[in-house]
Amino acid sequence: MIRHFSNVYAGHVDLGDMGQDATPANDRRYSNAHLATVFDKTTAVAKTMDEHGYSILWLAEHHFQHEGYEAIPNLLMCAVDLAHKTRQLKIGCGFNITPMWHPLRLAEDFATADILTKGRTVFGVGRGYHTREVETFGAPMLDQEANRELFEEQVEIIMKAFREESFSHKGKRYTLPPNVPYRGYDLKELTLVPRPVNLPVETWQPVVSAGARGLDFMMKHRIKGLIGGGAATAAQKSIYAFQEAAHRAGLDYKLGEGLSLGIFYYLADSRERAIREITPFYEEHVKMFGPLGFVPGITPEQLEASTKRGGWDTAGVPKVTDYMKVGAWFAGTVDELVAYLHELEAKFPGLEYVHLSNSMGMPQKVMLEQLAWLGKEVLPKFKNR
Repeated sequence: MIRHFSNVYAGHVDLGDMGQDATPANDRRYSNAHLATVFDKTTAVAKTMDEHGYSILWLAEHHFQHEGYEAIPNLLMCAVDLAHKTRQLKIGCGFNITPMWHPLRLAEDFATADILTKGRTVFGVGRGYHTREVETFGAPMLDQEANRELFEEQVEIIMKAFREESFSHKGKRYTLPPNVPYRGYDLKELTLVPRPVNLPVETWQPVVSAGARGLDFMMKHRIKGLIGGGAATAAQKSIYAFQEAAHRAGLDYKLGEGLSLGIFYYLADSRERAIREITPFYEEHVKMFGPLGFVPGITPEQLEASTKRGGWDTAGVPKVTDYMKVGAWFAGTVDELVAYLHELEAKFPGLEYVHLSNSMGMPQKVMLEQLAWLGKEVLPKFKNR
């Protein structure tokens, strides 16, 4: 039964022009002053969500994006700030890209945020998908196997540091502590200072390929999963695969349990108006995420067309209605959204979390209107049962 409603905000600034006839993604460049508006926008989003009873605002860690799509580099600093501006909303790290961190610095910073926000920071780890970011910080991204190996060792270290009073680690990439003398003795163990006070640490990770290795690793550490795609075929396969991994780990998970299911949404007084108004935001999403492999089903020819101004219809670039048919995107009325969410509950009886998110490029004013509308007319139908 759905109980918790969240939003994933990757940190886009107001873009000005949007859609297929607007500025191509790689041609966008904004001033530092405009990129910095992301923090006021994030605060406004958090306050609106807090007012309307949302559970978690998921923020995304990204770097070097002068294009203005994902402009928040430090989630934990934001979490501490936002916790002092809201009353009960949790701030989720969706996600700290672990290969760009030293694992113990990430563990320390989260523990600090956990204490300063009184448990309102939600930990999240990810492997990353931007070569410009991960490789610049000296970690592998092009070599996917090396990236996964690094990530897994880092998470092992982080979890050990969280739960153990003192610890050591010797692996392929890290020997902690190093074998050095310290103040008259040989260093053998370390203690994370501070450690989180809320244990065990609730941890989330994206579910993308849903391979057995990755899911079994999540089960080992009791990591929960965020998955996009609504009721789309690929998402359904991932939901079933997640449950199968839980059962392999001896966990009696219901279908959908331990997951948050994501849908891009837009409300209007009619389905036709909703489709018309969400289209430029959807097209901006394709411009940003298509080249990164996050627009399923798009062909190389359609992808090439989507990097240019106009001509998408002639090239056959998928429309938002194509993804609405499989449930990955929603545009329509309140009643239609409520009905769709009830369908998800029936299909996935263990599902408690959904993240209903505003698509890429949506201006602050529209985001706040949509979040308030959802909070007033949709959330109460589920939270007050």
